[in-house]
Amino acid sequence: MSKNPFIIEVSHVSKQFEDGKYALNDVSLQVKKGEFVTILGPSGCGKTTLLRCIAGFQVASSGEILLKGEDVTKTPPYQRPVNTVFQKYALFPHLNVFNNVAFGLKLKKEDPETIKKKVRRALKMANMTGYEERKVDTLSGGQQQRVAIARAIVNEPEVLLLDEPLSALDLKMRHDMQIELKELHEKLGITFIYVTHDQEEALTLSDRVVVMNEGKIKQIGTPTDIYNEPQNCFVADFIGESNILSGRMIRDRKVQFLGKEFDCIDEGFGEDVPVDVVIRPEDIYLWKVESQKSKVESDKGPDAASQADLDEEDRVPKGKFTKWYGEVQSCIFKGVHYEMRVLTPDGYEFLIQDYHEFLPGTEVGMLVKPEDIQIVKKEHYIYNYFEGEVTKNGKVRFIDADWEVMPQQIEGLEPGEKVQVRVPFRSIDLQDYEEEGTLSGEVHFILYKGNHYHLTIRTDEGHDLYVNTNDVWDDGDRVGIVIPTKEILIDKLVE
Repeated sequence: MSKNPFIIEVSHVSKQFEDGKYALNDVSLQVKKGEFVTILGPSGCGKTTLLRCIAGFQVASSGEILLKGEDVTKTPPYQRPVNTVFQKYALFPHLNVFNNVAFGLKLKKEDPETIKKKVRRALKMANMTGYEERKVDTLSGGQQQRVAIARAIVNEPEVLLLDEPLSALDLKMRHDMQIELKELHEKLGITFIYVTHDQEEALTLSDRVVVMNEGKIKQIGTPTDIYNEPQNCFVADFIGESNILSGRMIRDRKVQFLGKEFDCIDEGFGEDVPVDVVIRPEDIYLWKVESQKSKVESDKGPDAASQADLDEEDRVPKGKFTKWYGEVQSCIFKGVHYEMRVLTPDGYEFLIQDYHEFLPGTEVGMLVKPEDIQIVKKEHYIYNYFEGEVTKNGKVRFIDADWEVMPQQIEGLEPGEKVQVRVPFRSIDLQDYEEEGTLSGEVHFILYKGNHYHLTIRTDEGHDLYVNTNDVWDDGDRVGIVIPTKEILIDKLVE
C-alpha cells in the first residue's frame, strides 16, 4: 500500500456564519509534505478563514480536514502538529526575546537545557542571534516578525501557517523577508502554508499558489501556470496586469477578437464558442507606423501592407502575424520598462509594457504571437438569468421585486406561473442615487474588457447582476438598479 503523499487534505470544507453567509464554500485542497503553498486572494475571499480552519481556531461547518491522514476537523489547535505566525505578531511585551520564543516549550515542561538549545537554534535560523535579552517592544517590525517565526518553529511543527506576516513591513523590508522566508523553508524542510493578498509575494515564494475569491478556489497551480495559463478572468485580472477581451473560438488554434482572426495554440473549446481572450502587456509587440498606407487592414491575411514596417524593427518578430493599429495615449516610465496605453480606431484600449519609449500621439502597429494568446472559458454570457413568477397585476416578480414587462412577454401565462427571465448585460442601467432604482446594490467586481467594463452588482438582497457599461464605477460604489421594461425577456419554464 503506497504511503499518502499529502500532509494536509481539505475535503469539501464550508464555513457558514450566523448571518447565513459563507466564508468558505465547498473548498478542497491537498498539500504535499515540504511544499510551500500560498493562499492568495482579495480581502474577504476566505483565505484567512481557510488557514484558521486548518489551524483549528475555527471549526468548519461541513467537510473534513486531515493532517497526516487523521481527521482533525474538530481537534483543538494545541493538539495539531502545526504552528501559526499571525499578521499581528502577538508577542508578549513583558517578556524578552528569549522568553517569548521559549514560551511554548515551557508550557510543555521541557527541561531548561533543552529549552536553551532549541531557542538558540530557532533564533539562529531566524537571524536573531544576540537578541535574547532584548525587550520585544524595542525591536523593529522586521525583527519582531523574526521573533514570531522563531517562536513558531521552536516547537518543531510539521506545518507552519503564516497569516500575512509581512503586511506590516515597508516595501524593502518585505522584499528582504521574502528571501529569508524562502531560505528558512529550504532549511527546515517542513510544509509552509502562507496567506497573502500580495500577488508578487505569492509568485516569489510559492511552489504552488491557491487563488481564492468569494469563498471558492478559482485556480491552483505553480506560479508560472497561474501567471501564464489563467483558467478564468478573475485569475487573469488579479494576478498581474492583463488585457482581457471578448472573443469567439472559431475552431481549435483559431480565435476571433477585435474583428480579426488570430492563430493561437489552445484546443478543446469547441467551434464558434464565445470565449475570453487574455494577453499580458509584455507580450504585445509594438512598433512605430510611419505612413497611413501601412495601416491598411487587409482581409487577405496577416501579410498586410505593414510587413515593411516590421522589417525595420529587428526586435519585432518576422512572420505571418495578424496585426492591429492604434495611437499611444499615455507613456509612463516604470523603472524597468515603459507602460503605455494604446487606443485603436474602433475604441479598444490596450495596456502595453515595452523597453522602448513611444510618446503620446505616436501611431503604432501591434501584434502578439500565437503562444502568448491565452483563451479562457467565459463565466458569464450575454444574459442574466433569473427564476420569476407572473403576478396578479400583470408584472413579473424576480430578484425580490415586481417588474413591468411588455404585455406580449406574458401573453397566455397565468398568475402564479413560473417563468425564466433573461436580461442582457447591456440593458441594465445603473443610477448614481440608490433611490432612483427599483433595487439598490453595490459594485462588487470590475473587469475591464478593452472597450467596456463588465461589472458584478450585488443587490442588498444578495443577488448578483452582471452589467456591461461604458460608465466608470469604483469597487464598492452604491448604485440604483433600473431594468427597462422592453429589455426583460420571458421564457416559460418547462416542467
